[in-house]
Amino acid sequence: VQLQAFGGGLVQAGGSLRLSCAASGRTFSTYSMAWFRQAGGKEREFVAGISWSSGTTYIANSVKGRFTISRDNAKNTVYLQMNSLKSEDTAVYYCAADPKNVLLGPYAYWGQGTQVTVSS
Repeated sequence: VQLQAFGGGLVQAGGSLRLSCAASGRTFSTYSMAWFRQAGGKEREFVAGISWSSGTTYIANSVKGRFTISRDNAKNTVYLQMNSLKSEDTAVYYCAADPKNVLLGPYAYWGQGTQVTVSS
């Protein structure tokens, strides 16, 4: 599985962005998917995960109520809708995939990351 994340950019605090992650491979619909992020000088952290059927999602407490994860298996794409963005959301965001039902990880496949910068 190859993953390509896009949709990052510069946004003012309080604004919104939607990240997308396009996956190659015919088995995408059977994979758990997730978003992680890594801010400068910090460890990578889990943001949100979704099961293959979209029946189960898990959102980190730091973004709960503001971020939503979803997927479209017909388009081999997973999304991260980010609302009410804060400066502390500034980070490189990565999408990840795994054939096991692992919502929180570990994940076997990783995309290249997309930068999100929130200005205050």
